[in-house]
Amino acid sequence: MNMFGSMRSQLRSVIEWTNPDPNALFHKWSENGDEIKNASKLIVNPGQGCVFVHRGKVEAVIEQSGTTDLKTDNIPFWTTITKFMQSFESENKVGIYFFQTKQFLNEKWGTNSTIKYEDPKYKFPVGLRAFGNYSFRIADPQGFFVNVVGVQQEYTVDEFRQVVGARLVQPLTDFLATSQYTYTQIDGNREEIAAGMKDRLTAEFQTLGFEMADFRIEGTSFDEDTMRRINLIADTSAEAQAAAAAGLNYAQMQQLAALRDAAKNEGGMAGAGVGLGAGIGFGQMMAGAMGAGQAPAQPPADPVERLAALKKMLDGGLITQADFDEQKKRILSGI
Repeated sequence: MNMFGSMRSQLRSVIEWTNPDPNALFHKWSENGDEIKNASKLIVNPGQGCVFVHRGKVEAVIEQSGTTDLKTDNIPFWTTITKFMQSFESENKVGIYFFQTKQFLNEKWGTNSTIKYEDPKYKFPVGLRAFGNYSFRIADPQGFFVNVVGVQQEYTVDEFRQVVGARLVQPLTDFLATSQYTYTQIDGNREEIAAGMKDRLTAEFQTLGFEMADFRIEGTSFDEDTMRRINLIADTSAEAQAAAAAGLNYAQMQQLAALRDAAKNEGGMAGAGVGLGAGIGFGQMMAGAMGAGQAPAQPPADPVERLAALKKMLDGGLITQADFDEQKKRILSGI
C-alpha cells in the first residue's frame, strides 16, 4: 500500500459492516490497531454484533445494534490501545469481528455416514441414513468465537453446517438404540425422533455458543444390506399368509415349492428327492421360527373353500397348473 492509501486508511472515520454476505457468520473487519483507533464511530447495524479482540483475547462484545462514539464512550477494550503506529504498522494486533445475530432458517443437514443399530424386533443390524433441516442462532458470541471461529478471517454458514453434521450421528445412534423403534416405525415416528434428537443436541450445542431453534427429519433411507433383509422378511411373510389362506402351514408350502423346483431339474427323481428334503427342512425351520408353539393350520373342510384357496395359489404363481390339477383331482375324489 502507498503512503496516500495508508493515510486514507488512517483517516477512516466510521467502522461498519456493510452489505454482509448472507452466508457469513463472522467477518473480521481489521487487524490494524491504528486504523481502528483513529476512527470516530462504530456502527452496528440491525441483526449484527461485534467482538473486540486485542492480542488474541476477547476484550468486549457488543450484541445490540446502534452507534458508538469511539472518542467519548467508555469501552473497556478501547482503553487498552495506547500506542501509536510506527511506519503505519500497529504494534498491537487488534481486530473487530462482526457477526450476524439473526436466526438462520431451514439449514440442511444429512448424516455423513451410515447410522448402525440393531432392530429391536427382528434382531438384525440396520444401516440408516437421514436428512432434514434445522434453524439456529448465535446465542453466546464470545463462546462461539473462542470455540468455533478462532483466528479465521471469515467464518461461513457452510463451515458451521459441517460442524453440525459431524455431531449428529452419535446422538441419533444412541437415540435409536434406546427408543426401541423397529425399522417399520422409523418414518411414522420422525417427529418424535426429531424432538428427542433436539433435546440431546441442545445441551451439546450450547457449549459451542449457539442455539438450535428447530430440528426436523425430512426423510430416511436404508442401506443395501438392510433393504435385502427387509425384502426377505416381506417375502417370507407374504408366503406365510398365502399358505394360511390355502389351509397349509409354511413347511407344507416349502414342500410344494421344492417339488416344483425339483421338477425343473435335470436330475429327475434324484433331484426331486434332494429338493424335497431341503424344502421340508427349511420349511420346518421357518415354521418353527415364525409360529413356535402353534399347531399347523388345518385345511378347510369345505371342498369349495379348498378349491378357491388352491385357485388363489395358482393365480399367485405359488403352484403350477400341474400342481393345481393334481390337488383338484384329490379334493373332488374325496367328495
